[in-house]
Amino acid sequence: MTIGYLAAPLVGVALGALTNAALDQQTSLAVTLGAVIATLLIFELMMGHFAHLYYFELADLQQLELTDEVATLAHSNPQIDQFDRPRFAELLTLVTEGLQRVRSALEATLQLSGLLLQVTITTVILAMVEPWLLLLPLAAVPPVLVNNRAQKLLDAARDESAHEIQLSTHLVSLATTGSSAKEVRLFNAQAPLIARQRAAWSATTARLWSVHRRSALLRAAGQAWFACAYGVAVFLVVRQAVTGSANVGQVVLVITLAVQVSVQVSGALALLGTLQGVGRTVSHVEELRVAVARPARSSSADASEAVPATGEVPDGATPPGAPGAPVDGALVTASSGTVAAPAAGSPGAAPASGVPVRLTRGIRFEDVTFTYPDTDRVILDGVSLDVPAGSTLAVVGDNGAGKSTLVKLLCGLYRPTSGRILVDGVDLRDVDDAEWQARTATLFQDFARFELTIRENVGVGRLESLDVDEDLWGALDRARARSIVEKQSGGLDQLLGHGYGNGVELSGGQWQTLGLARTLLRRDPLLLVLDEPAAALDAAAEHALFERFVATADEAGRAGGAITCFVSHRFSTVRDADQIVVLDAGKVREHGDHATLMARGDLYAELFGLQAGAYA
Repeated sequence: MTIGYLAAPLVGVALGALTNAALDQQTSLAVTLGAVIATLLIFELMMGHFAHLYYFELADLQQLELTDEVATLAHSNPQIDQFDRPRFAELLTLVTEGLQRVRSALEATLQLSGLLLQVTITTVILAMVEPWLLLLPLAAVPPVLVNNRAQKLLDAARDESAHEIQLSTHLVSLATTGSSAKEVRLFNAQAPLIARQRAAWSATTARLWSVHRRSALLRAAGQAWFACAYGVAVFLVVRQAVTGSANVGQVVLVITLAVQVSVQVSGALALLGTLQGVGRTVSHVEELRVAVARPARSSSADASEAVPATGEVPDGATPPGAPGAPVDGALVTASSGTVAAPAAGSPGAAPASGVPVRLTRGIRFEDVTFTYPDTDRVILDGVSLDVPAGSTLAVVGDNGAGKSTLVKLLCGLYRPTSGRILVDGVDLRDVDDAEWQARTATLFQDFARFELTIRENVGVGRLESLDVDEDLWGALDRARARSIVEKQSGGLDQLLGHGYGNGVELSGGQWQTLGLARTLLRRDPLLLVLDEPAAALDAAAEHALFERFVATADEAGRAGGAITCFVSHRFSTVRDADQIVVLDAGKVREHGDHATLMARGDLYAELFGLQAGAYA
């Protein structure tokens, strides 16, 4: 690129010399200069093309690097509360839109460097003809300043339009995605969706079009200023030629170089606009970095202080004699009442991270309150709850009662707004998030549908088993999903969905069953969670699913004191749980086993009777 950019001003010098040689009838010199000009023009035209072969690939790598960083930033926190913040969603929209332009940044940087080199050489050559021409490149300063102002107006308008862009993109996705298209067609909602999308897009384009007009006028004013300076430069040289103090070759040289300066300045302004736009994207990436930054968590020494080495029971811990409490250095389990005494260094002793190898006491909620970011609505209000190790917990309640939020807090996806969650007496805040989540096995109501191969769909539950067929088939058998795979011609490597290829589409129940296999692939979990994944199933099918899950949970509970949590609207499904918690408007209204709650005759008994009567 340097060779190509150096060739341009030398063409002007050679043209001036060629003009003088032709006028002086120096044929041999004129022919030689003509060949030199041809060679320089070839360099000018071709070197940039050859350079493009290199920097295009490098620009791809640059864009890939930034894309990877944005993906990493979006998922850098073990918690997911940032996705509930409107500004975070806007930043992701602005960045993903801007990343499409990032690959042009490298080319613009190289070209701008070449233009600066050209301007410097051109200025030196012009100064040799007429010292006043040194001022010609300086005339480009006002257009640059005006261009900066115009770009800032555009950037501000794009930021203000982020919400409409999000809405427009969402509506396009609704109208064109298979999962929603069937309802759009059946409800005849195409026209309203299109009208709403058009309104959102029109609002965006109206704002941007107005700003584009203003910025275009500003840039035109800057270019007009430089055009006047260019005209003055040409006038000075022509006047010298008329008075005889300059020859025709110098006039050709100055006109050629002045034209080049004009092109260089306009090109530089365009490149500056490109770089400023990309720079805005980089500033948004920096804002993302700040948004996901978290304060340093407590040291392991501080965390270890939560569980005293003596027999003293910390505040909030299970009292001696209760299920899951230490008794003379041993443990009474909730399910069997048997005593097991873990020796020092054996399973049951918490590692430095605070994540126990096995649960000995269980999980305790202490006055836990939670509100979503940037809202005042209380989702959980003063929840206090003991869940002994090795037990099963069922959470029931109406829609919006806070069931799914409680489960996400258990999984470490959110932090309580106030109060604390203790795992074997250690505050979950002081436990390493990644290690705790590695010991959880979950299947949510809105479980993921990975349109990849079956192997990848299940194997993502435990990446170490991704290529271990024995582990995958074992999880599929526990989820009773073997038949789904055996019916596919590709077996474990069968592609699912149509998003990225000609794959096989599964029913909702089959997707859910593969999700269960993904959950059961986890080995030695401390927490197993089913959050209404079978809401679309009938009561019998959901109960069968619960029994399969509890059978696995019982095995995990016996081996490692694991806790099983099952969330459901159906009261009959969870009647066999060790403890049932009824949430009402974010508060614990009742808790106990099925018999206790039925005897109490409160909300649980009422709703159980209503559902039982309906099924009868």
